[in-house]
Amino acid sequence: MKTHKKIKTALLALAIAGGLTLLAGLGVLKRADLALSDGLYQRREPSDGQIVLVGIDQRALEEIGPYSQWSREVFARALDWLNQSEDCRPAVIGLDVLFAGQSDPDADARLARAAGRYGNVVTACAAEFGSALVGRGDGDYDLDTFSVVAFDQPYRSLAAAADQGHINAMQDGDGILRHHLLRLELSDGTRVPSLALAVAEKYRQEKGQEPVDLPPVSGRGFWYLPFCGAPGDFDQSISIADLLSGERDPAYFAGKIVLIGPYASGLQDSYMTAIDHARPMYGVEFQANAIQALLWGSYKREVGDLPQLALLFVLLLAALAGFWRRPVKWSTALWALMCGGWVLLCLGAAAGGWLLHVLWVPAGVTVLYAGCLSFNYLQAARERRRVTNTFKRYVAPEIVNRLLEDDRALALGGVSATIAVLFVDIRGFTAMSEQLEPEQVVGILNRYLTFIARCILENGGTLDKFVGDEAMAFWGAPLEQEDCAMSAARAAMDMVQGMSALCRELEAEFGRAITYGVGIHLGKAVVGNVGCPQRMDYTAIGDTVNTAARLQGAAPGGTVYISRAMADALEGRIRAVPLPEPLSLKGKEGGFEALTLNEILEPAGPAGGRSPSSPAAR
Repeated sequence: MKTHKKIKTALLALAIAGGLTLLAGLGVLKRADLALSDGLYQRREPSDGQIVLVGIDQRALEEIGPYSQWSREVFARALDWLNQSEDCRPAVIGLDVLFAGQSDPDADARLARAAGRYGNVVTACAAEFGSALVGRGDGDYDLDTFSVVAFDQPYRSLAAAADQGHINAMQDGDGILRHHLLRLELSDGTRVPSLALAVAEKYRQEKGQEPVDLPPVSGRGFWYLPFCGAPGDFDQSISIADLLSGERDPAYFAGKIVLIGPYASGLQDSYMTAIDHARPMYGVEFQANAIQALLWGSYKREVGDLPQLALLFVLLLAALAGFWRRPVKWSTALWALMCGGWVLLCLGAAAGGWLLHVLWVPAGVTVLYAGCLSFNYLQAARERRRVTNTFKRYVAPEIVNRLLEDDRALALGGVSATIAVLFVDIRGFTAMSEQLEPEQVVGILNRYLTFIARCILENGGTLDKFVGDEAMAFWGAPLEQEDCAMSAARAAMDMVQGMSALCRELEAEFGRAITYGVGIHLGKAVVGNVGCPQRMDYTAIGDTVNTAARLQGAAPGGTVYISRAMADALEGRIRAVPLPEPLSLKGKEGGFEALTLNEILEPAGPAGGRSPSSPAAR
């Protein structure tokens, strides 16, 4: 049975951990995880100052006119001004502008001549992606959902005069730009680098440096871009109008990377990026970030989902084992340790170039923490109700309340305690049972036992058991009582004093009266849960219990016998008469001194209970 329960619990834990892992794998936490990861992994850093942005900004639009009416001669003049001498010549000029198709032949020719004359220009191209059938080489085709279905490149003379790089910027599913497409492949197999890669490679070549150390890419060619600048960080407030008017010192651009591109909101070239979810970043700034990252060569690789899901599953199982039926303080400490430890692990892994899902483990552990706390609370509440309902049948309500405040008193096993034990039994019950109908016997017994139980409970006792017409109770456990001997004596006297009223009621109803004897002893006993896991009784065992039972057996009807230990504990507060001769009790060598309890001299205190004058008393 115990093994079956363990297996059931283990299967439940596997199901819960597996379910939460599956939810993470299905992307339930994707948006929140990406946002949190961006906040943790993206850090602004000063660039090396070699990238200069020249904006097609609002000022240029006001001075030159609407962008749709610009002649390509504007860009030719800008290239001529930047390359006016070898002393001020930029290392690379990237045009983040798409010059597709023919326009004014003279302007087109002049721009192509300028780009070819200086040899430091990279122009933009762009692809459109969609679904297309791709041949596998064996006569069959596969559907490629990330295929280039259209490609816009510079007009022919410009394409022949300058290098090209694509300017495709693709946002993730949450609308945030955090990856960069390193290269794209055309249907004829031509591989086109990104504008950022083309510019970075050309810059390294111009400086006589080693080629760019390429970043690790996904199956579709994307790499995680560690932004160094937020929107505005690369902005030197240089307008293309400044170049055309000659207001800037051309030497400022010498040996640097110059990027020319839209820098006005009306030109609709801006994106929300991982470095800042609140402010849009212009496309030319995105290109600057990608170029800087390629030049630095400090990349980060995103760990695959499968190993992270496997680790998540294991950690969730460990969390379940840690939270299950644990105290709140230990569960809270473990929760904080796992969540904080995971974040620290993510930071350490990122420093080493590996990116983990930040939210998966904390979210899963938090769900388990809250769930286990709720379950533990409900279990505790249910156990509390069970204990309350059970013990209120045997123990006075005030003792039950104290037990609920300190449940250590209900620990499995036994403890030694000084208790007062009371036994009470009907005299002549067997003979009466033979003369009455069974229903009458049960009625009399129930009335008697109800009255006896009330006398015990109203005096703070623990009702241990009923055995036929005999009842056993004790005081001083499961919690210590200040004056357990007096409480037991009051219960006994309540029984004796209420016996006459009970007898009158039973004689009127059944034609029979009853009488009973009571025995009480005070001493050490072992009190606790005795039995087996399937069936336990909360009881007292030991010589004290046996002596009280034998005192009761010797007491005549309507009489309370107490031991010398009881009499000494109640000295001066009771009137008790020693028996003429010591009793001969089983298990006791020689005679056993007993006394008849006749009266309690001390008035009942607030906790002393009240004497039920009749069985009907409530």
